[in-house]
Amino acid sequence: MSEEDEKTAANGAARIDAAPSAPAATNIPGVVLGKDGKPCRSCTSGAAFASWSSSMKKKPAAAQAQASEMNAASIAATRKNCPPDVEQLGNSSWTLLHTIAASYPDNPSPNQKEDLRGFMRTFSRLYPCWVCAEDFQTYIQKDETKVGSRAEFGNWLCNAHNEVNRKLGKKEFDCSRWEERWRTGWKDGSCD
Repeated sequence: MSEEDEKTAANGAARIDAAPSAPAATNIPGVVLGKDGKPCRSCTSGAAFASWSSSMKKKPAAAQAQASEMNAASIAATRKNCPPDVEQLGNSSWTLLHTIAASYPDNPSPNQKEDLRGFMRTFSRLYPCWVCAEDFQTYIQKDETKVGSRAEFGNWLCNAHNEVNRKLGKKEFDCSRWEERWRTGWKDGSCD
């Protein structure tokens, strides 16, 4: 998966080359198409998916203009009980993975090491955003999951997360502070 493909998924841009036969979705900026050519909810931001969905309902021009003026925050607020978009899925997934790292043993048994390796392989194959899944699989092939200890896995995961952050143009996290963020809480007591 190229860096451009990762940006495509993360930013919600349409992947026309992945599904050239999907006419409606390719006209809406930010909609990522699934391998079946249909819009992929898990790969598209809520705002882009809502824009595509409303355009498919053939609303009157005035209603379409009003819907297009809604910002991402207001759309997200109305989508609390809807399937997650790419941002919600990503944030929830990273929270789960970092929390697993925080609870992983300092001295894992051989079975615990294999369980974690297997989980990460499976997670990368089952991840709902196919573009993100393929990219994570490539990352794991390039830099195998480090499972020797809590510190080793936590640092490996932080580096993996930072690689995604770089591709998305986001600020990198200081990996020397991953346990403070995900396990012990900030030293200033704000998590107590």
